Amino acid sequence: MRARSLRLDDSTARSLDLNDVARGDGLLFVRDGVGMAGRGVAARVAFDDALSVLAALPHEGPEGAPRPVAVGSVPFVPGAPGHLVIPAVTVVKRADGTAWVIEVDGGDDAPDTAAALTPVERPAPRAQEFAVRPLTPIDRYLAAVTAARDAVREGRLTKAVIAREIEVTSPEPIDVHAVLLRLKATFGRSHRYSVDGFIGASPELLVAVEGNTIRSHPLAGTTPRTGDPETDRRAADELLASEKNQVEHRVVIDMIHDTLLPWCSYLDWEPEPSIVTVANVQHLGTAMEGHLSDPRPDVLTLVRALSPTPALGGHPRDAALDLISREEGFDRGRYGGAVGWIDAAGDGIWAVAIRCAELSPDRRTARLVGGGGIVADSEPLAELAETQAKLQAMLSAIVRP
Repeated sequence: MRARSLRLDDSTARSLDLNDVARGDGLLFVRDGVGMAGRGVAARVAFDDALSVLAALPHEGPEGAPRPVAVGSVPFVPGAPGHLVIPAVTVVKRADGTAWVIEVDGGDDAPDTAAALTPVERPAPRAQEFAVRPLTPIDRYLAAVTAARDAVREGRLTKAVIAREIEVTSPEPIDVHAVLLRLKATFGRSHRYSVDGFIGASPELLVAVEGNTIRSHPLAGTTPRTGDPETDRRAADELLASEKNQVEHRVVIDMIHDTLLPWCSYLDWEPEPSIVTVANVQHLGTAMEGHLSDPRPDVLTLVRALSPTPALGGHPRDAALDLISREEGFDRGRYGGAVGWIDAAGDGIWAVAIRCAELSPDRRTARLVGGGGIVADSEPLAELAETQAKLQAMLSAIVRP
């Protein structure tokens, strides 16, 4: 394989929407209009082999041009195999407004940049029949929350995350392009992604590496939004004052800080959590940024070290994962893992794989999962309501005409 990077002219860059490059059958990872979209498959590579494959690719391009990339996900279970896709054509939009195309020859799909950049007609609104049903019995979910809470109260755990799954079905295929555009309209500040039938809009940055700079923005602690500014402000104040949510959040922050610090010459973080607002919920969040020591780790090494964080698993990790395996009653798959990209330099951005849906091959079925952190003060019915709020993000993007 060989790769080359070409800069697009400024007018094309301004008009380019990565959602329209990815469409319903491509790859997407974007936030605030900055990110990448891919078409075609030059190669599929194992998660842990991606950097070596990318680094070995001969590459042509001007100084400062983006390097070849691989996009993909890693499942929830620590160490589980994952795979990444090196697209035949990758369109990159940078924060400075420039746009680039990376072409990779030698795979099953030859680069077709013209087709990738050709404007497509956007999906028109239409009525479509959907059915929504819980896959996790509510009694099973409430019992799992109770078991996790009791384990915390007995001192066997500090926190465990309990999730449940629902299913959306339709007699017609779900239009992924339309779903991505709805997510853009409602969750544009989130990390929006589409990878091999796995789509979503995650507000949570697991880890980003750019040169020697490392960033993370973990979230834990949630309250719904109502749309009324005064009601939402009171809910945010209550979230900040909530001992239950502060405990849940602190566990996550401490784990991520302690995991990243050995790789850093310094690592700074906000002294107090702040409110991170998305369309349907509000979270407690703490931003971290630091400087990686040399020799610096690549982003995939850090993803393996961090995922799943206590925000999706619990603490201590092994005990929490054992409880989840016993009590939840289903395989989380890619939910709760990580999704993102890496380039040939080892840089990349990875989000926690939440607010997501896994589509069946015929795209007539979508599985959605939502969960919450359980601590000593957790109430099962309140936790059920929190999962309903979290599931609404993807549910509304799928079923809305």
